[in-house]
Amino acid sequence: MIENVTDAFLLFLSFDNIAIVFIGVLIGTIVGAIPGMTTPMGVALALPFTFTMQPVTGILLLLGIYKGGLYGGSITAILLKAPGTPAASCTVLDGFPMTQRGEARRALDMALYASCFADFVSNLSLILLTGFLATFALRFGPPEFFTLIVFSLTIIAGVSGDRLAKGVFSACLGLLLATIGLDTIYGTERFIFGEYELMAGLNFIPVLIGLFALPEIIDHYAKTNKDHVSVGALGSVGAGFADFRHCFKSILRGSLIGVVLGAIPGIGGAPAAFLSYSEARRTSKNKDNFGKGEIEGVAAAEAGNNGVAGATMIPLLALGVPGDVITAVILGAFMVHGLKPGPVMFSQNLTMIYAIFIGIMLSSAYLFVIGKFSIRAISRIADVPNNLLYPIVLVLCLFGAYAVNNSLFDILVMTIMGTVGFVMLRLEIPAAPFLIAFILGPLLEDSFRQSLLLSEGGYGIFFRNAICWVFWTLTALSLFLLVRGNLRDGRTSEVANKPNA
Repeated sequence: MIENVTDAFLLFLSFDNIAIVFIGVLIGTIVGAIPGMTTPMGVALALPFTFTMQPVTGILLLLGIYKGGLYGGSITAILLKAPGTPAASCTVLDGFPMTQRGEARRALDMALYASCFADFVSNLSLILLTGFLATFALRFGPPEFFTLIVFSLTIIAGVSGDRLAKGVFSACLGLLLATIGLDTIYGTERFIFGEYELMAGLNFIPVLIGLFALPEIIDHYAKTNKDHVSVGALGSVGAGFADFRHCFKSILRGSLIGVVLGAIPGIGGAPAAFLSYSEARRTSKNKDNFGKGEIEGVAAAEAGNNGVAGATMIPLLALGVPGDVITAVILGAFMVHGLKPGPVMFSQNLTMIYAIFIGIMLSSAYLFVIGKFSIRAISRIADVPNNLLYPIVLVLCLFGAYAVNNSLFDILVMTIMGTVGFVMLRLEIPAAPFLIAFILGPLLEDSFRQSLLLSEGGYGIFFRNAICWVFWTLTALSLFLLVRGNLRDGRTSEVANKPNA
């Protein structure tokens, strides 16, 4: 064991490896901060450059881009309400209202602290718990995925605030639009209306940009009064230790949520961010402030988002199964260098795995340094007047939507979703439930139908083991707490509105 660690340090300690991790995190932060330039896109574009590198060096470059991209998406989410990554769309809920109050610096600092802490916890879990969590993740089949997603859909209540009925409507709309395209089981067409571009469904990035970024731009120009609220000043006061201590419970819980969900292939950072946010709101003393600029909401969202970073490598290294799109690209890098992740790799290339672990831990320190620098450099966007800023953001939105598939049709989708988002904004219909349902809808449908195919139509398969029962219990508990909370809030409102005798 000690000899393997010593050999790993000797393998890692070179200028190329130390520098490449820094370069990767820097590139990832920049890519993540550009709406439409997704982290998977950045990792995929960097993959060809790793072919001539040493295996450890090339893989660390991709991992650095991955980790930097997760944090970078929060920068424009907080400053412009234009999330650079899907998971950062949860950070928008409280990050952008803080910017409008002139607390952008404080929100960006807290996002950085939560991201670095969660990333560190996730890295530790990768190093210490790979065997256990990989075994647990291996036990997940379609029924377990279905019960997990049903439980995850209870998040909708947590992000709907005091507009539960509108939140449910928003979620139903998201589920409906998620069915557009070819049926993944039988290949039948659904709601494509003769348009072949819809056969692949609605691309997530144009929907995301249209739903969050465009409504704010449209709303700005739709208001004729000159007193329209500006994006807000950067603010000279950042988040201090008192803020971190206040949010620590939510950050730790979000980190653990990210680790567990990240270890399960196919879940990703967005559900982890929203689940962490929902749990923080449910347990917070300031739950009424969530969605209005609560710093704890920013911390919880970023902790859940970044908690998946190291954990997604667990099934990849231990089982050879990629945890998400990005680790699938990284799996390609392993294969290019003649390496096959899985149990055999731990017996044949243990030194290289430890060297990768060392680089991953170093990336957490680099993320903090680069994050601090990027806050000062990129966050000056908050001081740009709206009349100059919004046209620039609109151009970035158009570029982001087009760059995904080089398709003008995606720009049309973005425009339509922007109009829908603007109507939802004016009617005070929350957008977060729509996004959650749109993400989880296909997973819910696929796992449900695959389960029924396995059981030949028997519903007992959804109660086949302890994992299913745990998630059904959590779902029932979550709904019970929701109903009890609504009843308590209703009684409190009646008492407050009752005239004094």
